[in-house]
Amino acid sequence: MLRRLYDWTMSLAARKSAEVWLAIIAFVESSVFLVPADVLYVPMALAKPERAYRYAVVATTASVLGGIAGWALGYYAYDTIARPILEFYGKLDAFEQLRVFIQGQWEIVLLMLVTSGLAHLPPIKVVTILAGVVQMNLGFFIISAIVARGARFLFLAWLLRRYGESIRHFIEKRLGQITAIVAGLLIVLGVGYKLLA
Repeated sequence: MLRRLYDWTMSLAARKSAEVWLAIIAFVESSVFLVPADVLYVPMALAKPERAYRYAVVATTASVLGGIAGWALGYYAYDTIARPILEFYGKLDAFEQLRVFIQGQWEIVLLMLVTSGLAHLPPIKVVTILAGVVQMNLGFFIISAIVARGARFLFLAWLLRRYGESIRHFIEKRLGQITAIVAGLLIVLGVGYKLLA
């Protein structure tokens, strides 16, 4: 199923409506969808490099709006909507443990929002829902999401404009691994600091 979703998402890059699809996928990725918007963003930016930054802004804006929707699901509709979504993805037990661990500790949620926005660690939809559940200040959440998601998409735009197709393999195979390692270290350091403080 995941492979079919990935292939379907990739096929959208060739359509005239690709920019609309990019916005839709970036939006739903931040609240309920499994496939990251990068899958659509990268081929679009390579096909039309002059629009790479425009696509980055579209993806960032839609992703932040989707994050707000995820926050609202966690804040207003955790039991009725968000919980079944997490259950569907097999993330409910891990989510509940995380929720208990960080209750009232916005610093950890903020750190996770940044690492998730940059490296999908943990998945962005999990963090946006969690931010709502722990009642993170919405304004602070929005600013953090803009910075994290904007940094990711604008950095991708810069790489693609500067290096073109030659950087694609690195982005698809290595960039995620590198950012995941850095994000994991940041999470470990943040949690360790919080536990020792």
